[in-house]
Amino acid sequence: MVLRYLRRIDESVGQLRDDMREVKFRLTSVEVAVANLASMEMSHYATTADRLDRLTARVERIERRLDLQEA
Repeated sequence: MVLRYLRRIDESVGQLRDDMREVKFRLTSVEVAVANLASMEMSHYATTADRLDRLTARVERIERRLDLQEA
């Protein structure tokens, strides 16, 4: 009788082990996706900042050519 319970417990532990393996795999996938999103966001920020800097320089150059700069 005790042996029967031990076998059931062993089966349950085996199932839990398999479930944990799957959870760890899926968690790793989520972590990689989040890291990729964070990387893409930083890249997007850098690109936007670069474009804004170039646009500011162009506007300043136009203002100088047209003598529109404030004193």
